Amino acid sequence: MITLRPTGSRGHFDFGWLDTRHTFSFGEYFDPGQDRFHALRVLNEDRVQPGKGFGTHGHRDMEILTWVLSGALEHRDSLGTHGVIRPGEAQIMSAGTGIRHSEFNASATEPVHFLQIWILPERQGLTPRYDQVAFTEEALRNRLRLIASSEGADGSVKLFQDVNIFAARLDTKREVEATLPPARAGFLQVASGSVSLNGKVMHAGDGARIEDEPSITVRAESPSEILFFELA
Repeated sequence: MITLRPTGSRGHFDFGWLDTRHTFSFGEYFDPGQDRFHALRVLNEDRVQPGKGFGTHGHRDMEILTWVLSGALEHRDSLGTHGVIRPGEAQIMSAGTGIRHSEFNASATEPVHFLQIWILPERQGLTPRYDQVAFTEEALRNRLRLIASSEGADGSVKLFQDVNIFAARLDTKREVEATLPPARAGFLQVASGSVSLNGKVMHAGDGARIEDEPSITVRAESPSEILFFELA
């Protein structure tokens, strides 16, 4: 069963410096029917204006993954980490027992567009940590590339949860396929372009819950970028 989550049905706030859309309940947006999906707790699509960003704030007991779609995002945290995240780079931050961080647009002239993903950890009280891995254009082009996993397999960033996250950049008419083992679910997010998911058309910003489907086929109807979550 595939249940679409059209972009227009998401929570939406425009604060001027930040334009944000929430797939699941977050902050001032609450929808009892959209609290989470398995361990996927937050999927926010953020656009931040040049020179603006999120000041220093704290998190606990959450696996936080950032995936930049365009522009560059500057990160600082209480572990002493300082870096810039660009398209094709997966950043993971385990909040664990507590971490403070800030995220700012690294450019004074160009906006930054990114997805912020929160995964519920397998247990509370983890030691806070940070990691960042870059993936080449070739690695992402017309294939599902593992970017985050519970084992840190194939050069992906490690998640403390039984979740695999894949990214792909698809040329028009190209397809990717994935199988879903029994008792596992999937979630597809269209970051850009338009695709068909087992024949169902989806556009930029759309998501889809995938349950009791042994396999999926994603076909690009235009140049597209997708994220696919395989969830226990």
